[in-house]
Amino acid sequence: MGKVVNITVAGLGGQGVLKVTDILAETLFDAGFDVKKSEVHGMSQRGGSVSSEVRFGDRVYSPMVPAGETDYLLVLDATQVEVNLGKLRAGGVLITPEDVPLSELENPKAANILMLGALSRHFELPEELWLKHIRRNLPEKLHELNIAAFRLGRRGKNAGR
Repeated sequence: MGKVVNITVAGLGGQGVLKVTDILAETLFDAGFDVKKSEVHGMSQRGGSVSSEVRFGDRVYSPMVPAGETDYLLVLDATQVEVNLGKLRAGGVLITPEDVPLSELENPKAANILMLGALSRHFELPEELWLKHIRRNLPEKLHELNIAAFRLGRRGKNAGR
């Protein structure tokens, strides 16, 4: 993959935006890519907007995604779609809560990992690599729940539009 791929994850404080990008960045790095990550917390501690960006490729020079250049926009809360839509490039992939089987989720607290599963379908990386970093970033008591959520997202309803 010669070009840099830009991913933006957006949501509300407490939804696990930063956890998703931690897992994403570590998985991509472990797969051999150069990876840069940046985040904007905003009013995250009060349920306000949060976004985080991950850029990866053979060589990445800046952690910041240029305006309108997001290849994959993963939005964890429907209220954040319009707020972040301008970041998506023409032809980019938008993944929202309506694209995943939220109603099949055992525990709504794992929705961020469900959404990560939907995003993972767009990259040719082994599932076990993703699971390794889910396990590494979450307490052991949450592994089973989140691995099930990730796999549900990988199967998905739609996986983006």
